[in-house]
Amino acid sequence: MTEVLRYAAFTTDQGGGNPAGVVLDAHGLSDAEMLAIAQDVGYSETAFLVAGGSKDGEVAADVRYFSPVAEVAFCGHATVATAVARAERHGPGALRLSTPAGPVSVDTRLEDGHLVGTLTSPPAHTRPVDPEVLDEALNALRWSRDDLDPAYPAHVGFAGNDHLLVAVRDRATLAALDYDYAALQALMAQERWTTAHLFWAEDVTTFHARDPFPPGGVIEDPATGAAAAAFGGYLRDLALVPLPSRVTIHQGHDMGRPSELLVDLVEDAETVAVSGRAAPIEQSGSGA
Repeated sequence: MTEVLRYAAFTTDQGGGNPAGVVLDAHGLSDAEMLAIAQDVGYSETAFLVAGGSKDGEVAADVRYFSPVAEVAFCGHATVATAVARAERHGPGALRLSTPAGPVSVDTRLEDGHLVGTLTSPPAHTRPVDPEVLDEALNALRWSRDDLDPAYPAHVGFAGNDHLLVAVRDRATLAALDYDYAALQALMAQERWTTAHLFWAEDVTTFHARDPFPPGGVIEDPATGAAAAAFGGYLRDLALVPLPSRVTIHQGHDMGRPSELLVDLVEDAETVAVSGRAAPIEQSGSGA
């Protein structure tokens, strides 16, 4: 019987963060079995790890991610949850992951009595959104161009998969989000976006975000590590933050699952580092 763990990522409280399923030993599982487990777990993603050999304290592993609807190329919160879950059982250290989106490294360490996972994303890049596509997105979000913050141009950011990046002028606009699920779902399928990363800048390095996730069958994600990495690449490439910087993203507050994602940006780097903690969710399922 497959052991399925449940963790909340980017929080120290099981009632916060983004829940993820974690299978630390996925040897022999078929695609259909992994999808069925993800559906049974019911979270936005479940990670399936197949650990390989180790060298110089580093463990190599293959990992795949499934939402209840389909496989996802890369998932940041499930990666952090997996790394913390494994570190609790085998001790902190380095994981070198092979994902469908490319190689991803994640390191775990103890800080103030809590395990912290830091993932290094695939290479990040960004591009402007086509104006007509942006208008479609705003229509689905029930926003107008007057709601947008001109300091942060709308882009599509990539760090393993594509994310729409849209900034609003006012925190209240973000808090009142009530979008057209079917319309946004259709547009995101057309554009192959994984989430819409909607944000408000509290200051130059502090942001509040909400992430609709219709491609995964989820109205909203309370913490999105992959989007945080893409967003970090966007901030760096457009020179919207001084370098080096640590960017703090507050996500999930408006849906009652507060999360904190820390994004470290340096010059002359293609990748982005995203850090967070993870808490086990009580009464984890032990079978599927």
